[in-house]
Amino acid sequence: MIRFKKENAKLILIYEREPYTEIDWLIEKFDDNESHTFRNTFTFSKSHLLSKIKGKKTLESIFDLDNAVEFLLAKLVDNYYKLDSNVFGIKNNIYLHKDIKIKTDLFIAVTNISILSRIDTLINEDLWIGGDYEHSMPESEYRKLLQAFPNSYEIKKYSEARLATVLRNYFDSTIDAESKYNKYMAKKVSAKGADLSAIFKENELNKFIAIQQKLQEMLDDEITYSEPQWQKEILDMILLIFPKYIHVFEEVKIRDSYNDTYRKLDYLLLDSSGNVDIVEIKKPFDNCIVTKSKYRDNYIPLRELSGTVMQIEKYIYYLNKWGIGGEKKLTEKYKNKLPTDFKIQITNPNGIIIMGREKGLSKPQRLDFEVIKRKYKNVVDIITYDDLLKRLSFTIQQLKIEIAATPN
Repeated sequence: MIRFKKENAKLILIYEREPYTEIDWLIEKFDDNESHTFRNTFTFSKSHLLSKIKGKKTLESIFDLDNAVEFLLAKLVDNYYKLDSNVFGIKNNIYLHKDIKIKTDLFIAVTNISILSRIDTLINEDLWIGGDYEHSMPESEYRKLLQAFPNSYEIKKYSEARLATVLRNYFDSTIDAESKYNKYMAKKVSAKGADLSAIFKENELNKFIAIQQKLQEMLDDEITYSEPQWQKEILDMILLIFPKYIHVFEEVKIRDSYNDTYRKLDYLLLDSSGNVDIVEIKKPFDNCIVTKSKYRDNYIPLRELSGTVMQIEKYIYYLNKWGIGGEKKLTEKYKNKLPTDFKIQITNPNGIIIMGREKGLSKPQRLDFEVIKRKYKNVVDIITYDDLLKRLSFTIQQLKIEIAATPN
């Protein structure tokens, strides 16, 4: 049995033999200047004994009198016990705050897994646990980390799942142990660090509120903006609303191989994987989406919309035909604006059109407009300014709900 005590600036491990059990094997090891590892975690030699040993007889007498032997595990340095690295076989120094309650489960996981040696293989610096040292890991977080180690039931279920995976290839009657293991793991509360989503939700909420307010102000006063000014403002919003995009290239020349010339794109979006998409931004004229009157019982797209869609489809066509040569050309041209070794890729680009208003449209007009949008959905995402406001509004509402539900 192993237990611990703190005494005279020392952290001591006490090994108690079971009643009526022999201890000769340990006496012989120490007399031969060998070490012994307890529970696959604590490795002690004769030098770690707190009682001075001079021969086999003295060691025997210690066990006879106290039924226990004390080993030096750590010494107090300021407010932390500095663990003996040789005892744990670790390369880094590990410190435990003096107020931490020391129990075996701080060091040993199920089936005698040495916790500190596992941690030591994953870090390359000293570790402080508990207390108020600037770089220490809070005791609560360390105990959460301990929960990440599998318990005996989990290990049993995992072993059964691995065996069943092989056996089911030969025996139809094999139980679905893998499914049972997965269900168990899905229910288990895993140890985890800070909830990043919760940390940044407030910032995200403020960001989307600011974008919504800015967009509404622009729409209320759009006549004062020139086309380039308007486009620049909307592009800034796109990078914030769609975080997959990391940069916008302006006035990009792309190859028209069929006419042996170059075409100029107003804006080319670049995502974090290097893929490019095309965006077209128009000022929000009211009547540029669908016709006011029906054609064969349908509201059809106006020339401004159909022409913009056609223009983007042609640009996508040119980009795809340009292919690998275009990727190299664009990467070389914009290398000074890209991260090191970053490559631009032309992989079935999509288009985004931001234009027009839906306010004032009747319900049948809105329905036909939705049909038009879905017709081009696989190539072009058509977004009106009212739709953009709606998306922002729903995002803000959802963030408020999630923030309100987050425990303090």
